[in-house]
Amino acid sequence: MRNPRIAFIGAGSTVFMKNIIGDVLQRPALRDATIALMDINRERLEESELVAGKLIRSLGTGATVETHMDHRRALAGADFVVVAFQIGGFEPCTVTDFEVPKKYGLRQTIADTLGVGGIMRGLRTVPHLWKICADMMEVCPEAIMLQYVNPMAINTWAIAEKFPEIRQVGLCHSVQGTAWELARDLDIPYSEIRYRAAGINHMAFYLRFEHRQPDGSYRDLYPELLRGYREGRFPKPSHWNERCPNKVRYEMLTRLGYFVTESSEHFAEYTPYFIKEGREDLIEKFGIPLDEYPKRCIEQIERWKDQAAAYRDADTIEVKESHEYASSIINSVWTGEPSVIYGNVRNNGCITSLPENCAAEVPCLVDASGIQPTHIGALPPQLTALMRTNINVQELTVAALMTENVEHIYHAAMMDPHTAAELDLDQIWALTSDLLAAHGDWIPDWARPAGKSRAA
Repeated sequence: MRNPRIAFIGAGSTVFMKNIIGDVLQRPALRDATIALMDINRERLEESELVAGKLIRSLGTGATVETHMDHRRALAGADFVVVAFQIGGFEPCTVTDFEVPKKYGLRQTIADTLGVGGIMRGLRTVPHLWKICADMMEVCPEAIMLQYVNPMAINTWAIAEKFPEIRQVGLCHSVQGTAWELARDLDIPYSEIRYRAAGINHMAFYLRFEHRQPDGSYRDLYPELLRGYREGRFPKPSHWNERCPNKVRYEMLTRLGYFVTESSEHFAEYTPYFIKEGREDLIEKFGIPLDEYPKRCIEQIERWKDQAAAYRDADTIEVKESHEYASSIINSVWTGEPSVIYGNVRNNGCITSLPENCAAEVPCLVDASGIQPTHIGALPPQLTALMRTNINVQELTVAALMTENVEHIYHAAMMDPHTAAELDLDQIWALTSDLLAAHGDWIPDWARPAGKSRAA
């Protein structure tokens, strides 16, 4: 039996590449895989090649590594395509996404999924994903794309619209990561937790969150989570959330009755309730970390300098399981051994209270037949209503990309809950024009403004 070929597009994300490939090579059926690394940055690509080689030596596998600066060559004959890149990088594009809105008094925390920052990232990212899909159709049409790029929902939706033949899934670690954090708050081993979640990326909710009892029954943990928050015992400080406490989503638990799977710093900017001009009391009360993503980028850049030197000097590299879903999916498809993951896919009726064509995040069975989403049915109406406010922005951004109608970019910004709560229509129009102009060549030609602000 031949070994799988795994293309990794955006392999200059060396730490992430290390985690994914390290997971893959620990699977017996995948240990001799061919890994085709691709990146546009030669230096980072060489660093990733070095790390991948030391992973192989550390684990004693027979895997082989190729490097490419042309994604089509990396894709040729691939069985699986892992995509993990950021178009425009921290500088200039992430900086632009934060600094231009600040001039209008619009503050953000992460700005990579929704809001004006998420819209701009979608405009930068989707055309490049489409190029990869077009080449996949020619050189590896049966491959499965494992897409780790934000804005996840916009990307997944746009790929399904333009390239419905592509077998794809959008992957995030928020569902399993938040379950781990809640288990830590509750002082319960993660292995004893059972949950079921559904929704959209970064706004899925645990419909059940339970603890296995000695007699095999399960106890609902929601009452304990609510009680712990009201008594001030949750969330507990940790290295995960010392700067980014979970108070926003605990507060939303008290209002909605369900816990959201994405972090508080994200959720604070998906809703109109927490970041408000002149309400510093809210920022302090809920511990909202404004400008969090730029801070993380700067810290990661600094950490990487030391980490890269350590990798260069090391003979072997320690390999730990990352808990990302990629290796589980690849193993299940390749061997037929079933697994369950949470993936972002075209809804297609999985969640009946959400639009058919939106990107839904649901549990999926994975086996030799591929990725098979689970039918969920209707969500509680308050959860559906909140998700629709985010889906509106996603849908209009995808519509802009599909039709090349620049007006829909402005419409998407109008519909964003946080933006609309802070700015009036003229401000939204002017801000959107300024962002489009500032991004220049990073966005498609049709989206670049020809002249002054498009304010009505």
